[in-house]
Amino acid sequence: MTKPYTGIWPVAPTPFNPDGTLDLEGMKRVLDCMIDQGVDGICILANFSEQFLISDAERETLTRLCLEHVAGRVPVIVTISHYATPIVVERAQFAKDLGASIVMMMPPYHGALLKGTAEQTFEQFRAVGEVGIPIMLQDAPLSGVDLPVPLLVQMAQEIEMLKLFKIECPQAAMKLRALIEQGGDAIEGPFDGEEAITLLADLDAGCTGTMTSAMIPDLIGPIVRDFLAGNRQAAIDGYARVLPAVNHENRQCGFRSAKAAMMEGGVIKSDFCRHPIAPLHPATRAMLMELLTPLDPLVLKWGK
Repeated sequence: MTKPYTGIWPVAPTPFNPDGTLDLEGMKRVLDCMIDQGVDGICILANFSEQFLISDAERETLTRLCLEHVAGRVPVIVTISHYATPIVVERAQFAKDLGASIVMMMPPYHGALLKGTAEQTFEQFRAVGEVGIPIMLQDAPLSGVDLPVPLLVQMAQEIEMLKLFKIECPQAAMKLRALIEQGGDAIEGPFDGEEAITLLADLDAGCTGTMTSAMIPDLIGPIVRDFLAGNRQAAIDGYARVLPAVNHENRQCGFRSAKAAMMEGGVIKSDFCRHPIAPLHPATRAMLMELLTPLDPLVLKWGK
C-alpha cells in the first residue's frame, strides 16, 4: 500500500510582539515563509507553537487566521490536545468546521500525576474519531503516558480516523519499525518528530514523513524525498550537512530556534517567548546562526 501521508509537515511557531501580544501579521508571514520553503503540510498550535502558553481565546483566533490564510495551499494539522475529552472533541469539531485536514493530539495528561490509562486514551481517541477528521497521534515524552505498540496497533485498527502516528519517544526507530510491522496498512502515516534529530534512522525504519520545526524544512524535505525515492546516499549526504544545526536546535534551543532564525531573516519582528520561557542566551543564538548561515536556508533571507 502506498502511504498517503509523506514529506515534511513542520510546526509553525507562534510569533509574539515584544510586549507579549500575538503578532497576527507575523503569523501570516510565518505561514507564507513555510509554504515558500516547500513544506507538504503545516501543523499549528503544537508544543513548538508554545500551545501551553496560549489562551483558549487566542487558540480560536490563531486557528481561524491560519486556516483562512493558508487557504488550502497545503494541508493544515491543528493540535487539539487536552486532558478533558469533551474539550478535545470540541476542538476537533472546531478545526474540522474551519477546514483543517488533520488534528493532532497527545494522550490525556495533566502534569506528572494525571495520566490517562490505556483504556482512557483509547476512549478519548475514539471520541475524537467520531468527529470524522483524520487524527495524528503524538507519542512524545512530554505526556509521560506509556503507549506500547500493541495498544497503538489496536487503536489504529479499531478507530477508523486514527491514521497518522508521530513517534518521538526514545528509540523512535525501533518503535516505528515495530508499529509498521504489526499495524500494516492501518498505519497510514508513520512520522517522526524531535526536529529530525533521528530522521535517518526513522526513515530506515519505515517512516514516510517528519514533523520538524519551521527552521529549515527546505533543507530537510529533500532528505525525506531522496530517501523515499531510493536515493539513499543523497539522503545520507543531505542529513550529514544539516545535522550540526539540527543537533544545536534539538539540544540547546528547542522551539526558540525557528523564531530566532525567522527574526534574523526578517520573517518576524520579534522572537519573544512568554514567561516562564527564558530567551535564548546570546552565545547560544550566535552559534545557531553560525551553523545555519553556511547552509543558506530560505529562512535567513526570506524577509530581506
